[in-house]
Amino acid sequence: MLKLDNHPSGRHFLHIPGPSPVPSRILRAISYQTIDHRGPEFGVFGLNLLTQIKRLFKTQNPVIIYPSSGTGAWEAALVNTLNTGDLVLMYESGHFASLWNRLALRMGLRTEIIGQPGIEGWRYGVDAQKIEERLKADTQHEIKAVCVVHNETSTGVTSDMLAVRKAIDAAKHPALLMVDTISGLCSADYQNDTWGIDVTISGSQKGLMMPPGLGFNVISKKAIEASHQSKMPKAYWAWDEILEANKTGYFPTTPATNLLYGLSEAIDMIMGEGLDQVFLRHQKLGAACRTAVEAWGLEVLCKDPAVYSPVVTSVLLPEGVDANALRKLILERYNLSLGTGLGRLQGRVFRIGHLGDCNELSLMAAISGCEMGLQAFGIKLKASGVIAAQELLQ
Repeated sequence: MLKLDNHPSGRHFLHIPGPSPVPSRILRAISYQTIDHRGPEFGVFGLNLLTQIKRLFKTQNPVIIYPSSGTGAWEAALVNTLNTGDLVLMYESGHFASLWNRLALRMGLRTEIIGQPGIEGWRYGVDAQKIEERLKADTQHEIKAVCVVHNETSTGVTSDMLAVRKAIDAAKHPALLMVDTISGLCSADYQNDTWGIDVTISGSQKGLMMPPGLGFNVISKKAIEASHQSKMPKAYWAWDEILEANKTGYFPTTPATNLLYGLSEAIDMIMGEGLDQVFLRHQKLGAACRTAVEAWGLEVLCKDPAVYSPVVTSVLLPEGVDANALRKLILERYNLSLGTGLGRLQGRVFRIGHLGDCNELSLMAAISGCEMGLQAFGIKLKASGVIAAQELLQ
């Protein structure tokens, strides 16, 4: 049993950018009695779930549901559409883009990375013009896929995926467009079909307000056609058997039955609030958080206001200030968990998550804990971020 010795009273404030807090409604749904995943009741449930989840991605295409993390969904996207030795264009906009690249290399794919070096390179969104220029230079169409991250959790940047689609089209290039929206789904607007995404990758533990354990692929007709030519070894990840079983609401392997109960409840909650209203709420909370950071006199890592993330705010600390030591103090004193700096940003930033089951008061608690922690750590603040955020929210 997990024991929290540092702060036994009150609730724990989880403000990392995922896993996000799981609402009581979803926890109760997950606790329902497990049923026979081959029985008639499950078939009805499965068909409804596979239909309803399409609304979250704004798609008419099939949504594959894996009992996996988002990393598994990354692998599934690649292994179903490509062949060993294929060249993949990766845009490194942050730490998770770099991890996806590393996974592709371990699978025997060749990758080419574009992006900016150093910390500065991670402070902006995906530059679609660079993608267009590279694809135009690939006259032999050696590049088989373009992989980009929609919402880069490590940096607090949400890139323009429609611009990437337009860049590929302008280059008249046949490469598949694969997009990671693991942290963007149900927090930032995502339009799978309108944006012409071939394979979308996502996970359960972010905007869906679920525990970790479900990974998703949304697959276009072009991606399915590519899967017929793919010779990479696959069994568990193979789309064909899953698509066939899904026609009747079932799965070829044992599904994560109780997590699917929670997923169904999460969809009900999100659609009950209204998807567009969910996006507006996240935009408002993100704006309040950035207002607090600016009032403190600190830097928001993302330098381009056009791509500020509604999911997470990464706060860049002055040179020489240990962000991990600050996070440790805040956790021990106020029972508030903040995201750590990843990759190039290790020790330089802390991240405030404001996604999923988050509202004005829960965000204000996080901002208050940060402000008290910053002051206790000896960092001089220009003004109160708490007051600045309150004024915006009011």
